[in-house]
Parts: sequence; structure tokens; C-alpha cells
Amino acid sequence: MNSGADLLRIEDLSISFAMLGGQLDAVRKASLRVLPGKVTALVGESGSGKSVISQAVMGILPKSATCSGRILFCDPATQERPADLLAMPRDGREIRNLRGNRIGKIFQEPMTSLSPLHTIGNQISESLKIHTDMSGRERRERTEEMLGLVGFSKPARAFDMYPFELSGGMRQRAMIAMALICNPSLLIADEPTTALDVTIQAQILQLLRGLQTKLNMAMLLITHDLGVVANVADEVVVIYHGEIMEAGPVEAIFRRPSHPYLKGLMAAVPHFDMKPGERLKALREVPVNTSNLLGKNKIVAADEALKPEILLSVRNVSKTFTTRKSNWLAKETAPATKAVDGVSFDIMRGECLGLVGESGCGKTTLSKILMRAITPDEGAIMLDSSDGPIDVLKADGPGLQALRTKMQMVFQDPVSSLSPRMTVQNILSEPLEIHGRGSGKSRLETVKALLKAIGLNERHLNRYPHSFSGGQRQRIGIARALALGPDLLICDEPVSALDVSVQAQILNLLKDLQKELGLTYLFISHNLAVVDYMADRIAVMCGGRIVEIAPRETLMEAPVHPYTKSLLAAVPFPDLDRPLNFSMLNPSGASDKRSWGKQFSDDGDVGVLTTADLGNGHLVLARKTADVRELVS
Repeated sequence: MNSGADLLRIEDLSISFAMLGGQLDAVRKASLRVLPGKVTALVGESGSGKSVISQAVMGILPKSATCSGRILFCDPATQERPADLLAMPRDGREIRNLRGNRIGKIFQEPMTSLSPLHTIGNQISESLKIHTDMSGRERRERTEEMLGLVGFSKPARAFDMYPFELSGGMRQRAMIAMALICNPSLLIADEPTTALDVTIQAQILQLLRGLQTKLNMAMLLITHDLGVVANVADEVVVIYHGEIMEAGPVEAIFRRPSHPYLKGLMAAVPHFDMKPGERLKALREVPVNTSNLLGKNKIVAADEALKPEILLSVRNVSKTFTTRKSNWLAKETAPATKAVDGVSFDIMRGECLGLVGESGCGKTTLSKILMRAITPDEGAIMLDSSDGPIDVLKADGPGLQALRTKMQMVFQDPVSSLSPRMTVQNILSEPLEIHGRGSGKSRLETVKALLKAIGLNERHLNRYPHSFSGGQRQRIGIARALALGPDLLICDEPVSALDVSVQAQILNLLKDLQKELGLTYLFISHNLAVVDYMADRIAVMCGGRIVEIAPRETLMEAPVHPYTKSLLAAVPFPDLDRPLNFSMLNPSGASDKRSWGKQFSDDGDVGVLTTADLGNGHLVLARKTADVRELVS
């Protein structure tokens, strides 16, 4: 292939880092290309070298990195011949002229990539100040135009806002505006949708695809989400441990994958067409051994004829937060936000109830109320534990101590939820010490049994969390939650920060533990495919209220509420024959009640909505006057 036809061509790139224990080879003889006006997706797990390659292209590798090979960039707007980016001085004039000007980059985490001390407009217009001769007024006009292009409804207002005032999706849009402000010929997007809700992810993908076509811009898309790749990419490059395993057009890669690693990645992704009982095929399975665990003896063979027993009953739980007044001298009261609004549901013993919804819908607030981390304004929560019923909201003293052993939580972020100063042995034995379980010797045996249950062994006992991978840290978090033999496990986005292959490991582990220990789960996620794999029933939450609840098959095949339909329509399938239907997406967001229709909207009238029973455990929030047949049709 002729290098002149490629906008970016990487040839035999090797990158290594000098470490205390020797040299770490992050990338080995990697070769790939990005064609003008096309999207090349670079796919692989965390640690495979994707982001390091993008740093090499931008010339922002750390000084400890050693590189060889060539990175040829030929920008038709400014160059006649390809320039080798690796041969340019690291902070020289040449690379600085390209960086942020002809090559833009969207970083993975918008909160840490934006300065908290500067306004959005200030940060976006900085590239114009460096690379153009525009006046201050022209820079502001161009920045506001770009903010409007990426989806800000009031660009002039957004220009003067700070990052903390924006939601995750809006921060990501600001990052995209910053990368595109100088009309680059190449955009590097490093996991641009990883931390976003499925509906916002679909909007960002639509935005990137539209801008890429409109500006005739090439894109190097770095991701581990094969659904995103199938909907956006023209060419796909698969990388594993720094080596390119497979590369080609998206059609060939998805329809005829040849490398075992790529086939393994595809089999690890949960999707809606899975048969009942079908398992995800993790690249590296986790052996489960629960023989010595607490709670093992609680399992009783369930009689199919018996009515399912309610483990947790939640009735009319509400929580309102009051925001701080901008001026403490002002007499008006600060506006209140109803985070949880009259929520009621039951969780049956031994089942997994999935709770889905966009960020800010009240999922995590509800989980904290269940765990007694937040006190609700009103409502009742009853737990029918193995030692008798417990009133969750009234428990105190010894009763609260007992409740803590019956309900445990697996947190979203495995890094911040484990103490960096404690070894694995200390982390897992801490719950046993707090609740006075056993002697020092028996606690050690329990800790060893917990490690076996999650697929780790005794040699990991004295290691600290930082020396484990993200998936291993999440398994340690699960082991800690199991230490006291709880009846109910609340899993708050337990796999959202993990690769698809590691995600498959954790999901299979949770399923195996549920079967072996008779556990009950409340599984909170914004990934509907993950919830579909894990849950028996699914509750959909929007604006602090549960708008629909139904058995998994019913909800996936015949959703009734417009919000549920919007969520399902926004899930990207790793299948070329089922592309995202961007016309189905609501431009103002799935939670915009104006698009729901009069049957489901309250128009601000309190008490207008009620829970309609559609039969077989399918409930939907609708107007009291709405006919059930009308809703289903």
C-alpha cells in the first residue's frame, strides 16, 4: 500500500518503558493505518497498548519511554510529503504545530482532563489562541459556534460555565468541542463513551459520526466496546499485549473473524439474543470454590410449587435534597430536588432484580437508603432475614449491627472502594473483626476460603490493592461483601469500569456465587445487556420513580413505557445487521417527558400517575385514566 494514500501510517512501532524489574514492552512491532475521512477502530483490553500508541502519535509519551519504528502523518491541507512524528523533537515547534491543531484528541476521562479552575469556553478557545491569529471576540464566536455544533442548547451560557457544573455527557461534549475547534484532519478518540449512559453514548456516537462526515475528518477510535465499533468504524485493528492480532475492513472482521482472541472477545460480550442458561465465554475463567464459606449451610432446595418468598419489601420511599442557595442573604428558599420519589418494589429470595436508568435517576441514592447510608424522608423497608424480620429504617444499636451482616454492597469503583493501606488479608478479615466472628486462626481460614471462592489464592494475601488488575480488585470487593454470609447483595454498577473480557469473568462469578450460596441480588446498572444477562426481573427508573417493572423476557421483548423503549433503542449491538437507529433517539434525551405522550406524562400534576398492572408481574407508571389495552397497544 502506498503511504501517500494514508493520512496516518504506523510502521513497526515498538514502545518500551524502563522499570525497576527490567524493561516493559508495551507495544511490539505494531503497524496500522488511518485513511483520510475514515474511521479506524483500535480494539483491545486494558493494558494492551492502545492508549500508549495514541500518546506516541500525539508526542506526549512520558520521558521513560523508548520508541522505534515510524509514525507517518500526511496532512493534505498543509503537507505534500509524509512527516515522521517520532523523528520530531518531543517539545519542538513542529510537533506543537500539529498537536491540537491538525491532530486533535478526546481523552478518556473528561473530569480529570478538564481544568477545574478555568471555564469551558476558556479551555476550548485556548487552542485558537495558540494556533490562530483570531481576536478575542472571534475566538469567542468560533467557540460558541462549536459548542452549538456538539449539542449545547445555550452555547453563550455554556462558554462561562465550569466543568463541575456540567453532567458527564456534557463534559464529554465539551472535550469533543476542544478537540475539534481547529478543524483537525485526524481525531484520536480514546474510549470517548466508556463512562457514559447508553442513551448519551448513542448521542455522542451520532455526534462523532455526523461531525466526522461533515468535516471530512479521519478518526482513530480507541475502544473495547465491539457494539460501538460495529456502528462507527470503517476499519478495525485488534491488539493484544502490544501486538496486532488482526486488521481489516469492519465487514470482514465481524463476519469472518479468524484470530482466537477476537473470537474470544466477541463471545465475552453480553447480548439480547442469549438463550436462557447460556453463559458468557470469558477469555480466562474464574474457578469458584465455595465449600468453606459462611452462608453455605443456609441453602434449602426450593419447592417449585411454593409461592416465592419476599426477602426485601420497599414501600413509598422518598428522598429530597435541597441545594445550597447561591446567595446566603437571599430570602427565597433554595430549590429542592426529589432524588427518590415514592418508590415501591419487592425482591424475592434467591432472585436477581435488575435496576436500570440513566445517571441522576436516583439508582445509587436508593441503594444508599437501603444500606442505611442515607435516611429517607418517608417510606418503609422490611428485610425478612434468615434470623427473622428486620425493620431497616428503625434498626439501631445491636439491631443495626445485625442488619449490616445481612445486607452488603459491591461498589462501582474497585480502586477507591479498597483501602490502599491495607493488605488483602486485612481487607477481608476486617468485617469479621468488626462483628466479632471467630478467632484469629478461624478468620484466616475464612479469608483463605473467600480468596478461593473468587479465584485467587493464598499467595495474594499480603499484597496491596494497587498490585492487582481492575478485575481482580473487583473480585476482592465481592469477597469482602461475602465475608459475613449476607442474605442480600447490592451490586452498584459492579462491571461498568471493566473490559468486556473481565466483565464476563465477574458476571459469571456473580452468577456462580448466587447459585452456590443462594444469594439474592439487587443489580444496578445502566448497561441493559448486562442486566438482561444477570436479572430475573428488571425495574426501570427515571427521575426518581420506577416507571416500569417486569420479568426480564417481558421487558426486553415487549416494553411499554416510552423511556424503556428509548433505553433499549440506544444499546449498540456488536452486529453489523443491527445498526443503531439514530432516528429513534430523542434529541433532548430519553427522560424528556414531553416526548412520552399524554398517557405517561403527569404535566406537573401531582397524583395523576399510578401503577397500572398489565398482568404477569408487569407494572407500568401511567395516568389513572389510561386504559390498559391502550397502553399495551
